[in-house]
Amino acid sequence: MAAYRTRLKQFAKVLDTEEIDMESLRKLCFSGCPCESGYRSICWKLLLNYLPLKKKDWQMWEDKQRALYNQFVQEMIVKPGSNIDEKKADVTMEDHPLNPNPDSEWGAYFKDNEMLVQIDKDCRRLCPDLFFFQKPTDFPCEEMVNAKTKVETLRKRVEQCVLQSETVSRNWLGITNMMSSRKKSQEEYSVLSEGKEAHWEVVERILFIYAKLNPGLGYIQGMNEILGPIYYTFVNDPDLKCREFAEADSFFCFTNLMSEIRDNFNKTMDDSDFGIGSMMKQLMQMLKEKDPACARKLEEQELKPQYYAFRYLTLLLSQEFPLPDVLRIWDSLLSDEKRFRFLITICCAMLILLRSDILKDDFPTNMKLLQNFPYTKVDVPTIIAKACELDGYRLLLLLLCKVRGGGGGGGGEEEEEEEEEEEEEEEEEESKEKTKRGQ
Repeated sequence: MAAYRTRLKQFAKVLDTEEIDMESLRKLCFSGCPCESGYRSICWKLLLNYLPLKKKDWQMWEDKQRALYNQFVQEMIVKPGSNIDEKKADVTMEDHPLNPNPDSEWGAYFKDNEMLVQIDKDCRRLCPDLFFFQKPTDFPCEEMVNAKTKVETLRKRVEQCVLQSETVSRNWLGITNMMSSRKKSQEEYSVLSEGKEAHWEVVERILFIYAKLNPGLGYIQGMNEILGPIYYTFVNDPDLKCREFAEADSFFCFTNLMSEIRDNFNKTMDDSDFGIGSMMKQLMQMLKEKDPACARKLEEQELKPQYYAFRYLTLLLSQEFPLPDVLRIWDSLLSDEKRFRFLITICCAMLILLRSDILKDDFPTNMKLLQNFPYTKVDVPTIIAKACELDGYRLLLLLLCKVRGGGGGGGGEEEEEEEEEEEEEEEEEESKEKTKRGQ
């Protein structure tokens, strides 16, 4: 307990300066960010280059970025969705729904819907082991939930799109099927009452805006898994202001993170020196160096990294562990100056820690094992410790944090005793002050 309090003081000291020392911050974050006092939110915003290093500039920068995001929402969702029924009814418009021109306003609208349906599916099943994303947010988009504004929500757009596709594809069955199809869709999409938004809908909106602003990449399945941990962290911050603007802050942090890992989502980059193919080669090369027997077994069974490591690396391990464990892993990943070189080391550690099972089991068993990593058997602290062992520099950092009372490993007994003595002295002083005031 004393070691943990010491660690909180270390974070407070680093963050309570006029200009943040990123080297010191990275070293602290590598061993895990505390949830108290919103430290993880602040640290991630700094590590993802969202907040400037000078603390006095934080508020002005956040206000500017949050206003910019609100502008994106207005231009890409609110305005296009305003009075949509009237637009559909106005057949005299030059740009109408039946206009065959793909560059028309309606053409773009229908194209966006195709992408939106996929985003919607992925966001609805985000972190299924947690009910959090199904719960209503305390800060919904007012224009979207206010019935008086008559703005078509993304949820409504998806519902209408699905209804139309089901009706068109099965209309040969007649009116009975159309009615049953409508009933099924209404049951599927009526999750919350009017005036409310689920957290997954906020994530959906962020991803839709990101895809609109990045047409070259668009939306790729798995991006929801990258955004989820960021949004979850910000929206659970103890600070009310941070929670209120979690959507905007998440958008910019996600955008910055994607700028670093977007090659992982680009198929044309798979075989380049910067794509996911290169990362998988680096992983297998590291495994050959650190554990030749394990690497040889996987090669003999033709258990290629594409079958399991593709997901590990592309999604930053976000699907291999429960969300709280993912947050801890990301503390280390985001603090990596080499930007995700340590991710490869963690994946290598995961394989080595399963070597006894891999060496004795057959192909189907090993395939199942690696595609469903047994996190209850091999926990995150063990994995990170093993990864640090493989990386001498990281091991040194971890040991230094433990000596100083950080990283959850605890400090030395002498340091703990000193901390306890200091706390007792502080409590004694406070007691004396209260006694004086009472007199």
